[in-house]
Amino acid sequence: MARYSTAFKAKAVARLLPPESATLEDVSRALGVRTDTLSRWRAEALSDSRDRLWTGPSRLEAVIHTASLDEEGRSAWCRENGVYPAELAQWRSQASDSLSEPSSVEASGKADRASRKEIRKLKQDLARKEKALAETAALLVLSKKLEAIFHESGDE
Repeated sequence: MARYSTAFKAKAVARLLPPESATLEDVSRALGVRTDTLSRWRAEALSDSRDRLWTGPSRLEAVIHTASLDEEGRSAWCRENGVYPAELAQWRSQASDSLSEPSSVEASGKADRASRKEIRKLKQDLARKEKALAETAALLVLSKKLEAIFHESGDE
């Protein structure tokens, strides 16, 4: 009998419930879990609907859906779906924050290029030092061999 983590179960159930509302068969195929197991997990989640896990795409869909609603309609939607209005407002601000920061993306790209350049330079430096170390080791071995040869002939 397979054991699944609570996070895995919660994500599977989140795909089954609105707003995503995927079919049991689709989720079963995607996750490799039997449909009767998914059905049981969904029934357990519906009995305790406050602990529902909202995925990123379902949060965005909720924000888009409620954007055109007035305050009363938004509150009604929140009651139907078991979401606090404050959570919905937080999701909206997260979505707008992620869309409104192109400078940080550009800055991270520059940082990535600088990091790659530094890594390339360090690799070249390491290769140069490894070659120098190998050459020094070879010279040391040769000098010891020469010393051993000439030291023996000096005794004779």
